[in-house]
Amino acid sequence: MLNFEPSEEQRLMRDSVAELAKAVLFPAARRHEAARRVAAEVRAAASELGLGTVLVPEHCGGSGLGLTTAVLLEEELGRADAGAAFGLPGPGAFGLALCELSTADQLVEWLGPFTAPDALDRYGAVAWSEAGPNRERAGFSTVARCVKDDQGDTNWELTGEKCFIANAEHADRFVVFAQLDEALGWRGIGAFVVRRDNPGLSFTARHATLGLEAASFGAIKLESARVMPSAHLDKPEFLLATLRFFSKYALVVTARALGLAHTAFELARQYCDTRVAFGKPIGHFQAVAFNLADRLMDLESARWLLWRAAWSWDVAKPDGACLLASAQAAAQIHEIAMRCADDCVSLHGGAGFVRDVLAEKLMRDAKQLSLCGPTVATLDQLASALELGGDLGALDPGLVLPTPDTQAIFT
Repeated sequence: MLNFEPSEEQRLMRDSVAELAKAVLFPAARRHEAARRVAAEVRAAASELGLGTVLVPEHCGGSGLGLTTAVLLEEELGRADAGAAFGLPGPGAFGLALCELSTADQLVEWLGPFTAPDALDRYGAVAWSEAGPNRERAGFSTVARCVKDDQGDTNWELTGEKCFIANAEHADRFVVFAQLDEALGWRGIGAFVVRRDNPGLSFTARHATLGLEAASFGAIKLESARVMPSAHLDKPEFLLATLRFFSKYALVVTARALGLAHTAFELARQYCDTRVAFGKPIGHFQAVAFNLADRLMDLESARWLLWRAAWSWDVAKPDGACLLASAQAAAQIHEIAMRCADDCVSLHGGAGFVRDVLAEKLMRDAKQLSLCGPTVATLDQLASALELGGDLGALDPGLVLPTPDTQAIFT
């Protein structure tokens, strides 16, 4: 039996988030953009709703409501302000990475603090990207080596620089990806949990970005930063687990992009219904009306692609099917969000690129959203490899992961 409607619980949660988004986030979008931070009272309200722990498993103190519920809620946040959605507290990408890369004990240890009573304004972050490709070999420039301390105990030592990190300046802890075996290229990478106060970890200036200014994107520097062996995320089939993480995270980001696309469409439709030229609203002219109709069809098709992909993960479809559905949904939605934002600017005419009108912000945010995870090109590469019957174990990580060789990524 096919069911295209959210459950009653999902509808109630979505309505609560929509109310917060409409009443609080949307009116404050320009203020948050100017302040370059979501206001403290808004962050507190989001924490009280439990928005940051929707994907945290129940045994770690979270809601464990699944990816389908998460994308429903993220779409509502994206409708109000996609930048603010990145700037709200919670484990975020850090939590998703741990769910895929860590053992059960590590998951409880590192995610538990995000559900503690004092965790209302706690952030996690993922340090994946680097400023550019390693020209000498494939893989990360940041390296991790085993070293012995004065007592003879073995630890890991991390050295390198990571950039384009969402919430770097606020994060309490990071999942840091580094090179373990330089000879293996992208098949020789690993990940570690590093605390903010870890000796050897320092922070560089926050990036000045095109859009999503209510969020913070920055960089960290690791200078012989030592971590315990228990901080090494060494799950079997590490590369496949990393690909699962990026695919799930892509759906969270594209849910925000879908929300933004809806706002761009509604803004354009309202303007075209009230702007009068040659004796009638411009939306009544065929060229404009057909444009709006096409964008609405884009939005409806995008929602079903997104829901199908998230549902596939929740019901534990085979990895290949989930990865393919995720790649198709994310690639399509990023292009649709950019089309909707672009058309919103165009249909506003000269007013579309003036800062007083929201259209220009939506276009800037839509462009940067397409870099907050695997790009359309990387997603297309993954989809084509899977559609052509590629073996998951044989996929080239340098092509299907968002590596610094192919793109900068904001996580």
